[in-house]
Amino acid sequence: MSAGVHVPEDLVLVGYVSGAFGIQGWVRIRPYSADADAMLSAKDWWIDRPELQEISRLEAKIHGEDVVARLKGVADRNAAEALKGATVKISRKHFPPLAEGEFYWIDLVGLEVRNLDGESLGVVRDLMDNGAHPILRVAAPEVPEAELHKHEKLIPFVEHFVKQVDQTARSIQVDWGTDY
Repeated sequence: MSAGVHVPEDLVLVGYVSGAFGIQGWVRIRPYSADADAMLSAKDWWIDRPELQEISRLEAKIHGEDVVARLKGVADRNAAEALKGATVKISRKHFPPLAEGEFYWIDLVGLEVRNLDGESLGVVRDLMDNGAHPILRVAAPEVPEAELHKHEKLIPFVEHFVKQVDQTARSIQVDWGTDY
């Protein structure tokens, strides 16, 4: 990265460049969320090719499951293809405000999960979407990422199981047993 460039501390990974779109320098981005509002609302993105740099988004729109965008300085298909595989991050301040009781997935990662008996089930390590609803991937913080699938509890993020989310206390209360 160039010396003197200020990188915001609140950057959130929102997707990756999956390739070029058309011949005029547009890129295709695969968002990590089904809702790409944050990408569409942010005018400046941070892309890590060839090194982490801020790039102005000139235009963007939804195209199927992807976002297609025209970026400043990316003038043709070759320049767009050169960004393939780059991650896309945006500053958290560009995320649209949420309604009461709604959460961004990134806000849930790291929260401690306890059941109704007060027993710790671990922390939210990640979330995934099964199409019907999000699922919390809960495991002890010391479980290595490569071993996560062996030790995790998969808890549907629905009202029936998730009783309370307290971001201030950094905890989630669930109706879920330790032996599930």
